[in-house]
Amino acid sequence: MLRNQRLLQAKRSVAVLAAVVGLLLIAAPAFADPVPGKLDRLVIELVCDLLHRKHLTKPDLDEQLSKRLFHKFIKDLDPAKLYFTKEDVEELKKSETELGTMLQRNDISFAYDVYKRLVTRIEQRLKLVEELLKEPQDFTVKEYLSTDYDAIDHPKTDAEIRERWRKRIKYDLLLQRLGQKPVPDAEAKKQRLEQKPVADAEAKQKVLSRYQGLLKRWKQVDNYDLMEMYLSDLTASVDPHSSYMSPTTLADFDIAMHLHLEGIGALLHSDNGQTIVSEIIPGGAAAADHRLKVNDKIIGVAQGDGKFVDVIDWKLTEVVKIIRGPKGTKVQLKVIPADKIEPAIYAYTRQKIELKEQAARSEIMEQGKKPDGTPYKIGIIDLPSFYADSPSAKGSKEGFVSATEDVRKLLKEFESKGVDGVVLDLRRNGGGALSEALSLTGLFIDQGPVVQVKKGVNGEVEVSNDPEKGMVYAGPLIVLVSRFSASASEILAGALQDYGRSLTVGDKGTHGKGTVQAVADLGSYVRSKEPVHLGALKLTIDQFYRVNGDSTQNQGVKSDIVIPSLTEVLATGEKDLENALAFDHVNPVSHEELGMVPEQLKTALRTRSAQRVKDSADFAKLQKEIETVKDQRARKMIPLNEQELRTQFPKDKKDSKKGASQADEDLDDLLPPESTSGDGTPFKFARNFINTEVLHIMEDLLQGKKTQP
Repeated sequence: MLRNQRLLQAKRSVAVLAAVVGLLLIAAPAFADPVPGKLDRLVIELVCDLLHRKHLTKPDLDEQLSKRLFHKFIKDLDPAKLYFTKEDVEELKKSETELGTMLQRNDISFAYDVYKRLVTRIEQRLKLVEELLKEPQDFTVKEYLSTDYDAIDHPKTDAEIRERWRKRIKYDLLLQRLGQKPVPDAEAKKQRLEQKPVADAEAKQKVLSRYQGLLKRWKQVDNYDLMEMYLSDLTASVDPHSSYMSPTTLADFDIAMHLHLEGIGALLHSDNGQTIVSEIIPGGAAAADHRLKVNDKIIGVAQGDGKFVDVIDWKLTEVVKIIRGPKGTKVQLKVIPADKIEPAIYAYTRQKIELKEQAARSEIMEQGKKPDGTPYKIGIIDLPSFYADSPSAKGSKEGFVSATEDVRKLLKEFESKGVDGVVLDLRRNGGGALSEALSLTGLFIDQGPVVQVKKGVNGEVEVSNDPEKGMVYAGPLIVLVSRFSASASEILAGALQDYGRSLTVGDKGTHGKGTVQAVADLGSYVRSKEPVHLGALKLTIDQFYRVNGDSTQNQGVKSDIVIPSLTEVLATGEKDLENALAFDHVNPVSHEELGMVPEQLKTALRTRSAQRVKDSADFAKLQKEIETVKDQRARKMIPLNEQELRTQFPKDKKDSKKGASQADEDLDDLLPPESTSGDGTPFKFARNFINTEVLHIMEDLLQGKKTQP
């Protein structure tokens, strides 16, 4: 609902990667307004200084930036304009042009003022929710809830507030009656087939509990949470990829990049003050033990053989902090199993857990027939990100994690098994380490430039080359992309396309993120004998360009062959992001033209693919679904008439075998997963109709000149 909630949820997403440690026992936190910490002013000073000196655009903290920050912070806190009144906004607007000046004084008191006002309004709206839930509802009336929030203003009167909330609560109850989740989060995605309509009394309690939980979460916000929200909105007012990460978020970011953590191996989420197990991670202590299950509630934690600490109503990050810990240490959990009432105690020895389902994975598929009658062998590599350990870890081969090295091993395995062609699947790859993009591209070319980088420091353009001479794989190659493919993915896809080395297949284009971010640990700027944990600033410092001179910024990398896909309309491209930097162009650099996929061959492959798509009943159904999604997104009003709303929701796919599109069943294979599957099953390149078309295109590519006119 709120972007700031998403910030807090982002902290959970990787970190709820749970399972953690706390070297100190922490008393159960009491609800209290956040107060500035001793080091907050230092954090603010460092963030503002680095933003001005190191960001690609070197912004000033002037009135223009102040206004953008003001509007972004208010909008992100209350996007649907349900909480703040018109009077609130007008009163707060007195500081609109002064926020930059205040930041220059290391002052973010405005954020605290807005936060206090928001919590007050949430408390008031909760009382209103309780009243509205007691009133009878008529779901046969034809009325609508506006979702065009930019077109409406904040409410001016009590009557306007009540009417806006009446419709909101009616919609919430309708979702419960129809068995729908109110928010399309990861949990809803996993459970959408299990959702059933609920009785009125239960529906009202669920809605009330959700808003009670919202208030509880906001009251658990601390100074770092609030500072993270505000300073991230400051940096996002400059460009959408810069942000401030609190110490907790920084730790989670490191886990995501290094693909391992030390703990018991469980994903957690918070629901109305309860810590609940979302998933069990393969390879962890919990997975080996088999006792901890999804939906179990963790109510207490003990270090070693010590006393248990009650963690009910704790912030999720605090629960995670005392569960996660160094390998070899013991932690005990007091758990209420999902199907029981009495608690149980599970003891675990923490261990290092490799997050293997976020690493490169492979499968060999058979497709078509060679002239000798045997099938083609096509190697599929699924690469979710360009991950790597820190540079210092490269000195030690043991335990070093690298996307390039993992893909190198897979390519050599393919060679030993006689693979005829390779598909590199980047459809859910949002980027990662720039160094990995360079070295991984180098696995497919001999040598030469990979990307040009305009340095924010002086505006000069530098050329980054393949760091290693030689080609690990020289055969036919398809790079599979979607609107979710971004940043480092676009560097690789663009370079291989410019070299004529690969065929790019997928959505019309990639995301369009052509900027480079660096993560600066703010503690490193402080002279101290002991480490100072201040979090980090992720800052856009450079812009990258293809060897042909085009930036991928906003424009992305265009596919040679487009396959219709829901991701084309579901994903948000860079050009649609607020404050996104503009497309740019520099001079091209000399590079080898390999000519492995000449334009005439691309045309032939494109024609054959288009014909197969045209003749496919599955693609015809998919196209209808794409048009339906477009229509839904174009709507600015949600019906509050039960029958009308019911017709807008797709049928449950378990009950719609007669007319359901296979595309719906394949959607999970096309969208980036919210988290790992947790079941330990090996990677499979699903044989759905979209992936099958990819294999057909590779078959055509392998046949080469035979496919040309």
